[in-house]
Amino acid sequence: MHAKKLALAASVAALAVSGLTLPLAGPAAAASTLSDDFNGDGYRDLAVGTPRANAVTVAFGSASGVSPSRSVTVTQNTAGVPGVTEPEDEFGENVTSGDVNGDGFADLLVGSPGEKVTDRADGSVSIVWGGPGGFTTGAMVLNAPSAQDVRFGEGASFRDLDGDGTGNLVVVSANRFWWYADGVPSGTAFAPEVDFLPAGVTLDGVRGGHFSGTSGSDYVVFGKGATGKGYAGYVKGGPGDIGRSYQHLLQSSVAGSVDEAAVAVADINKNGYEDLVVGAPDSINAGEVYLWPGSVRGPDVDDYPRRTYDQGSAGVPGTPEEGDRFGASVAVGDVTGDGYLEVAVGVPGETVGTVAGTGNVVVLKGASGELDDGGASWHQATAGVPGAAETSDRFGSSVSLKDFNRDGRADLGVGASGEDIGSSADAGAVWVLRGASGGLTTSSVTSFNGADFGLGGAGLRFGDVLR
Repeated sequence: MHAKKLALAASVAALAVSGLTLPLAGPAAAASTLSDDFNGDGYRDLAVGTPRANAVTVAFGSASGVSPSRSVTVTQNTAGVPGVTEPEDEFGENVTSGDVNGDGFADLLVGSPGEKVTDRADGSVSIVWGGPGGFTTGAMVLNAPSAQDVRFGEGASFRDLDGDGTGNLVVVSANRFWWYADGVPSGTAFAPEVDFLPAGVTLDGVRGGHFSGTSGSDYVVFGKGATGKGYAGYVKGGPGDIGRSYQHLLQSSVAGSVDEAAVAVADINKNGYEDLVVGAPDSINAGEVYLWPGSVRGPDVDDYPRRTYDQGSAGVPGTPEEGDRFGASVAVGDVTGDGYLEVAVGVPGETVGTVAGTGNVVVLKGASGELDDGGASWHQATAGVPGAAETSDRFGSSVSLKDFNRDGRADLGVGASGEDIGSSADAGAVWVLRGASGGLTTSSVTSFNGADFGLGGAGLRFGDVLR
């Protein structure tokens, strides 16, 4: 791959590595209803996980969007965060958020599945407390509840599991599902009453959502099945008997494929139940995306059947080609502000022109009902997108859709894990394209990489995780 330089925002490395506090424009609100507003100012924030650097960078939203000049980088060497950064920790391998302590500020939940803990199984989850200055009041850490856990902290979710109106932390290891009592975890974790995970499944994540008429949140667990192919399963929450109601959703069927499912959650069809979007990048047709609408009885029932999208579907840009990996990442949000939700699909193996593996993002347009089978594509050869299409950039290896500037339209965050920065191969970079009434626009597009936060280096893969 040829080295190049992006058009980058000004570096704030000194701020990023010095601590958890930064000055923010305007007064912080007393409380926020947003699950990803860490400083309480009413804007959604972007969390960028870089597990190879053992770091999570939070770019705070504002009226002008996100920028390195309004950001903080959190590591286990940051004051108030338990632990010490070690090469194998993978701090930031997964990132999520929620107001765990109920103070009106979202808290940052960071998985470190490679963490070595004395007399414990590997893995931990750190909860970094949000507040009016961003992150100023420290953190707590949870370790694996049992010796049988493998890579505790592969995924986490903070939703109301039992329907009592208070959130519960759910954490998965590679082979187990755990949850904690309401609010701030006491340290005691609970296992399902029924061991629902199929034999040989290796979990990579969990998402909570109101997929059915149960009083609590339901959960989708995903990763790889016993044969190494993409897997996703659905388990209902509620006040008891967790694990009793389990449904197998996906097992990729392509011989020889080794992949992991990607998952996003939102109410796309406006029936009051959240819908499940699952990407299977190594499935047939060079990758597929499945939409399971939620309903009172849950996903994948006769009244709301599963829909499938690939680059051979009517109106979807592109053509299925070996190695495209359509569905390697997925996200849901209202890009146009018309009340209908779009689905962003990462295609990091896409060939653009004659450039192999440069990558692409397809945005499927929302419409009344579900999706309208149409869409547009975005990549580094698109006019106005900083950079240039180069071999193995993997643009679209991660995606997010969030309204960072509070204009009522979701902005697209895109990671390219193979992007070269100067002479640093595979350093990685992130772009943010703004939503607009006509769809995404390259007006005021932002791009940045790890060097803007003091995290430069070859093989860093900055932007591996976007939340």
